[in-house]
Amino acid sequence: MQKNLKVLTELQEIDLKADGLRGEKEVVLGEIAALEQKLNEAAEAVAAKNAELETVQAEKDDVEANLATEVDNIVRSEARLKEIKTQKEYQAVSKEITSAKKLKQELEEQALQKLARADEIKGEIAAMEADLKALEENSAARKADLDARVGELDAAIATDNAAREAAVKSLPASVMKRYNTLRVQRRGIAVVEARDGSCLGCNMQLPPQLYNSLFRGDDLITCPHCQRVLVLKIEAQG
Repeated sequence: MQKNLKVLTELQEIDLKADGLRGEKEVVLGEIAALEQKLNEAAEAVAAKNAELETVQAEKDDVEANLATEVDNIVRSEARLKEIKTQKEYQAVSKEITSAKKLKQELEEQALQKLARADEIKGEIAAMEADLKALEENSAARKADLDARVGELDAAIATDNAAREAAVKSLPASVMKRYNTLRVQRRGIAVVEARDGSCLGCNMQLPPQLYNSLFRGDDLITCPHCQRVLVLKIEAQG
């Protein structure tokens, strides 16, 4: 049983180390995901701004088309004035020309506004694209470092997995079942040291007879309070 206790203690050290490695890997992968999300959001913002530019340019084209139509109407109406013979018809056509010129002026103002807005958006796009490029360059360097760290963690985890498999093979199935159950129930800590009559897992005083039986090491003994497996490190006693 002493050998089993020793292996259990080593197994827990392996598992705790692996827990830490997996936890770090999760954090690193989270940072990689955050970098990618930030890049995607920046790229989507540029795409949205380009779509806005296309909309404004299309609106400007529509305004300019309407403006061209009104200019043609004015030219035709002014040509008709020369052929009109009645005062009433002359006044009606003149009124049409006045309205058309007013509309033409409004359309010219709208076209200028659309043009100004298009130029403004182009400037915004240029700035956003420059920021995106810088972000891509910085993210690429950072992601390379993070990817390298993931590789290192994977290698360390693989080493621990191999060591764990070797340890597990040397332990009875019943012992492993209890160990795994305790790992789940006690946040990863299944094996704890007993020292000076106390369990260092829950800091509760152990019954003297139970504590003394730890010195014999001929059985798997658990703390009556936290149920963790107790080990006695003789070298730590004196």
